[in-house]
Amino acid sequence: MNILDKIVADKYKEVNLKKSLIPIHQLESSVLFNRTTFSLANALRNSQTGIIAEHKRRSPSKGTINQDTNVGQVARGYKKAGVCGMSVLTDIKYFGGSLEDLLLARACVQMPLLRKEFIIDEYQILEAKAHGADVILLIAAVLSKEEIKTFSELAKSLGLDVLLEVHNEEELQKSIMPSLDMLGVNNRNLKTFEVSLETSKTLSKLIPDDFVKVSESGISSIEAIQDLKPYGYQGFLIGENFMKTDNPGKSALEFIQKLK
Repeated sequence: MNILDKIVADKYKEVNLKKSLIPIHQLESSVLFNRTTFSLANALRNSQTGIIAEHKRRSPSKGTINQDTNVGQVARGYKKAGVCGMSVLTDIKYFGGSLEDLLLARACVQMPLLRKEFIIDEYQILEAKAHGADVILLIAAVLSKEEIKTFSELAKSLGLDVLLEVHNEEELQKSIMPSLDMLGVNNRNLKTFEVSLETSKTLSKLIPDDFVKVSESGISSIEAIQDLKPYGYQGFLIGENFMKTDNPGKSALEFIQKLK
């Protein structure tokens, strides 16, 4: 069983427990449920830099990255740095995140927030909306074509943007549908955890131009972004590069200033 299979197996247990504790009508009555969302896809289309900065305390591949962060301070720092949006990891067991992180980030900034999660149930999309997310992530490697369609259409009906993540051509072919806003190519092989930007380059020509192209994982230098821009990428998800420093917001600001 690879790490992705383990995470998903645990996620089914977690979601089933949550459903028994917090009914859907309670999520739908959240004060944040009816707020107007910010579009990450539009922000990326109108940006010169396209940086999506991540809040991540740890990961299965890297172990602890930064356990001492204050998510509100990080969010404000990222906003000041001029990022297009912020990705907030909400998985507890493997990444040390939580839905509270999403709520705190939402309370601190007015910019697109992505709930970074392993979504396997419609319930998690309602949860995302109730906790202030603007965007959800769907991972093609763990979902069927039917699930991608159902989940993305539900998200769109709630006013959420959808970022669909793929790792190879087969995942991409099953995923292309009008209910997606952004197609993200993860340069990390989730089975081996090896990273290669060639994945983004190879898949770029197979992604139709009506989707915003996002490259994820292994982007830690200005050169990597400059290398990928000619392939049509408008979004770049950067996680541990900023998070492994004492001041992620300041690191993001310096990075974006150099990129400009």
